[in-house]
Amino acid sequence: MKRRFLLLLSLGLGLAVASCDRTTTEDNTDPTPTGTDKTIKGSITSNITLKAIDKNILEGFVYVEAGATLTIEPGTVIKGDKATKATLIVKPGGKIIAEGTVEKPIVFTSNQPKGSRNYGDWGGVVLLGKAPVNKNPATIEGENISTFGGSDAADNSGILKYVRIEFGGIAFETDKEINGLTFGGVGSGTIIDYVQISFSGDDSYEWFGGTVNAKHLIAYKGLDDDFDTDWGYAGRVQYGLALRDPKVADQCSCSDSNGFESDNDGSGSDASPQTSATFANITIIMGEGTPDAKFRSGYRIRRNSALSIYNSLVAGAYPKGGLELGDAATQKNFVDGKSEYKGLILAGMTKGIVAGDEAKLKDASRKNQFGVEISTLGLPSGYNSISGKPSLLPISASILLNSGVTLPSGFEANTYVGAFNTTDWTATWTNFDPQNTEY
Repeated sequence: MKRRFLLLLSLGLGLAVASCDRTTTEDNTDPTPTGTDKTIKGSITSNITLKAIDKNILEGFVYVEAGATLTIEPGTVIKGDKATKATLIVKPGGKIIAEGTVEKPIVFTSNQPKGSRNYGDWGGVVLLGKAPVNKNPATIEGENISTFGGSDAADNSGILKYVRIEFGGIAFETDKEINGLTFGGVGSGTIIDYVQISFSGDDSYEWFGGTVNAKHLIAYKGLDDDFDTDWGYAGRVQYGLALRDPKVADQCSCSDSNGFESDNDGSGSDASPQTSATFANITIIMGEGTPDAKFRSGYRIRRNSALSIYNSLVAGAYPKGGLELGDAATQKNFVDGKSEYKGLILAGMTKGIVAGDEAKLKDASRKNQFGVEISTLGLPSGYNSISGKPSLLPISASILLNSGVTLPSGFEANTYVGAFNTTDWTATWTNFDPQNTEY
């Protein structure tokens, strides 16, 4: 009896202690943390982390120096200061780890208020590495100071994943601009996946040499070219969407606007390594309306480029046309087998082939389709809407779903044309109206 009483007393005390512990925990709950205003400028020389809870502002040229890593938490917003033309530059040997999630993408955007943002409010993001480039010395356009390139094809500049970059891209000099996202000699150890560039004041993406691969890229309402390749770029890019506002094209007398623009270098020389990147499953769409006269071609390949494109779609009334192999050296690269164009569908334009070996391009084994009517593609209603998120998935009977060729080694295997089959990989993490988003 005594033993039973002691046991019950012990249990009662234990429950009382547990109850007290719970009460104490509840009474001492930490208040909700609040962020701070953080201005990032100058050189980052040691590891730092930008947090989602803070208000992060870039001012002027911000450099991630060799040996330093800039880590950015999922859900973080970083605003580029307009007055100082803020630009983030990750130098060779430096790293950025910006790995967002579907639910919490990382956003680089303008520091202007909602409704007042514009093309080129700030300079955008620049990644520089130690991979091969065919120009020496190589300095980034616009900034003209930081050098890049080397012999390390597998160089690692970090990670950009589930990242949006909005309202970047500044012309610091005539025909020398910083783009929405610029790569200079970036190596294949770098991860680039699920990136959206919106309202860039120059190209959405530009690669100057390097070997970096990329997947799931969006170029939305850019000003100049959507995908620009130069100086020996030799990586692989799979799954890309470009959607253009037909009223917005580069008005500079030195330029025009294309889906792709590709050069070996500015003079079309034989400099090595040669631009020989390969793109697959790209969709380029001209938005609804009549294109500005400064638009040119869906694919403008020129100046001795050996770029290759597979299983890709251009839909829209580009004034010149679809595929333009713009000079004798570029045309010879194709004839000699140094570049390839297979599984292309070019629709809605007067000329499918602007320049190039028509007989070779139309060979049945390449499965190219030129001069197709957009109405026959099986695209959904609203596929070219420039108001809000467009409808992107082909209908079940679409010719896009089975008109492609077998892709080269290194790509995810598929035989559909364009960036989409039955999965909308743009869902949730993207923003097709950043002008009216409260950041």
